[in-house]
Amino acid sequence: MNQELSTFNKKKIHHTQSFRYKANMIMKAIKSTCNLFRLMMYKYTPVNPKQNSVDDIFNYLKINDNLGSSGQPTENQFSIIQKAGYTVIINLTTDDFIECNPKDEEALVTSLGVKYHHIPVDFFNPDWEGFNQFINTMKDLSGEKVWVHCLVNARASSFIYKYRVTELGEDRQDALWDLREIWEPFGPWKQFVYDKGFNPVLK
Repeated sequence: MNQELSTFNKKKIHHTQSFRYKANMIMKAIKSTCNLFRLMMYKYTPVNPKQNSVDDIFNYLKINDNLGSSGQPTENQFSIIQKAGYTVIINLTTDDFIECNPKDEEALVTSLGVKYHHIPVDFFNPDWEGFNQFINTMKDLSGEKVWVHCLVNARASSFIYKYRVTELGEDRQDALWDLREIWEPFGPWKQFVYDKGFNPVLK
């Protein structure tokens, strides 16, 4: 009887945690969608509210003192990033219209005295060539304070997750917590991120 109750309680806790996790992922998806529309509004309309902190940048996530990531910053937000001490911007977006890039992001960033690297990554087709280029770039930037962005911080957070696990040897679970602050990879990204038989379940 006690064993049956213990099993029942474990299943109940598992289902409760699963429900909370799924609800959290849905809320993050809704938040990202709303922020994406807001980003497009900032680019294609005169609306441009004052923003004074990196915390205001779309889907900003601080990994450590020398590494942060986000969705697409607005033109004004690049100066905020520079004032926060970041010395390098890595852009993982493509040149497609939907990406909401500034007209000339490289010129804008370098005019602030910040180094710029563009590694175009197709959201619908992540590949190892792009990731290997990202790894080599990160290796060359040792000691720099690096900001990585894409459109919604899906590609950026995924690349950073794999970089931390495969190159820096950090704990998968710790890196996974940060990744899931932004999103739960799906489609080709699920296979790309959770390779080598890793079971993506937080302990």
